[in-house]
Amino acid sequence: MKLSYAELFAALSPEAALIVGALLVLALDLTIGRRKIAEARWHASVRIALLAIGLAGCFTFAAGRNGSAFEGTLMLDPLARATRFGVLVLAALSLALLPGTTRLRHPAEFVAVMLFATAGFTLMAAAQNLLVAFLALELASLSLYVLAGFDKTRPESAEAALKYFLFGGVSAAFLLFGFSLLYGLTGSIELPEIARQIEAAPASPLLVVALVMVLVAFGFKAAAAPFHLWAPDVYQGAPAPAAALIASASKVAGFTLFARLLWNAVGDPTGQAPQWMLTVAILAGASLLLGNLVALAQKNLRRLLAYSAIAHAGVMLLGVLTGARFGPGALLYYTFTYGLATLGTFGVIALVERAGRCQDLGELAGLHRRSPLLAGCLGVFVLSLAGIPPLAGFFGKFLLFSQALRLTGLAGPAGWLALLAIALSAVGLYYYLIVLKQVFVAPACAGSDTRISVPLKPALALILAAVLLLALGVFPSSALRLAT
Repeated sequence: MKLSYAELFAALSPEAALIVGALLVLALDLTIGRRKIAEARWHASVRIALLAIGLAGCFTFAAGRNGSAFEGTLMLDPLARATRFGVLVLAALSLALLPGTTRLRHPAEFVAVMLFATAGFTLMAAAQNLLVAFLALELASLSLYVLAGFDKTRPESAEAALKYFLFGGVSAAFLLFGFSLLYGLTGSIELPEIARQIEAAPASPLLVVALVMVLVAFGFKAAAAPFHLWAPDVYQGAPAPAAALIASASKVAGFTLFARLLWNAVGDPTGQAPQWMLTVAILAGASLLLGNLVALAQKNLRRLLAYSAIAHAGVMLLGVLTGARFGPGALLYYTFTYGLATLGTFGVIALVERAGRCQDLGELAGLHRRSPLLAGCLGVFVLSLAGIPPLAGFFGKFLLFSQALRLTGLAGPAGWLALLAIALSAVGLYYYLIVLKQVFVAPACAGSDTRISVPLKPALALILAAVLLLALGVFPSSALRLAT
């Protein structure tokens, strides 16, 4: 076997740009930056990080090749390119929402860890090897644990990081155990070879155990019920940019890796592995029910977004079921547009928090008078999450639900799940409209009616996210072609 390290570097050039950017941020902040004021160091770090993300985006499309790389370790196909690009867009928007030096004591370190997390996400998108997939997932996860606990001014941030770390450690153990069983059964860590061995060998009870372990681990990572217990506390306690990255980019990369593993390694749900289809359907149904119903009782905005994320994870799992037959375009479209809307919502929360508090729903009252820009952008993001046309959230749900009905019809598990998801969308619309009622209808509380000044960089990021949601809803085919 002849390995070409030039080929490896070309395949990993986006990750190399991100890692070099992170190291450069740390090096400059520890040397030249020490003589600068904190605000200047923060702006310099963000500029370097955005440049690194821009270079990674250029390298993503400059490769211009399809197929495996480095002896099958990586897969550079349209799905990998589209996922990498989507992750980079979401990471760049998250960087633009950083709260600066008032809430973060060491913003340069925060920026560097965000770049490390983004490198893990992009590597997850191309992983076609169990070992590379696990290393990429843990690089991203360890970075997110640090980001969740970075706000030293709030005890909730430390609590969020601890809970996230403990649940993440348990999920990593399940995943590694499942991967080790897959390797023991097939003698390979390459996804195509694992698929060939499973197809050729008789059914084994250990294969079912391995699949259960992997599904449990990804259930933790995706915040799918009943493995969701970390999500409300992390969404509530983490700094807003970190929560935005957890809710957006990690979902895009995680579901791409999850789907690639199920589709490429353990077979088509309609043929070789009906057992994983049933298990994923159960997880999807539980997530849809619990996420939507518990969100109704939430008064805390961040916890409402967390339970909303659990409900959306159920829809994404429905996309995993249908993607093996119809391709990954609908799943990737939905995860990206959901991430864009959630990221924008956390961006509005971050900007409102600069002027005071933004935890309870009542603290959004009168936002349309305090900042028409924030209120308008938040309206776009919330309506997209609710699935209102012509925004991208509507088309994403329509595409996944129609594919589910085509997969098995009304009599199959995917058809029942689609009907359940459609019915629960009305429940979701109710609690999303409660948020909009506070923003546009409820009068501002006494003492909280001061206008909110929005810096240029976050304002541009929010406007760009809102415009993208509208454009992707009106012209969805242009986005779907990227993954095919």
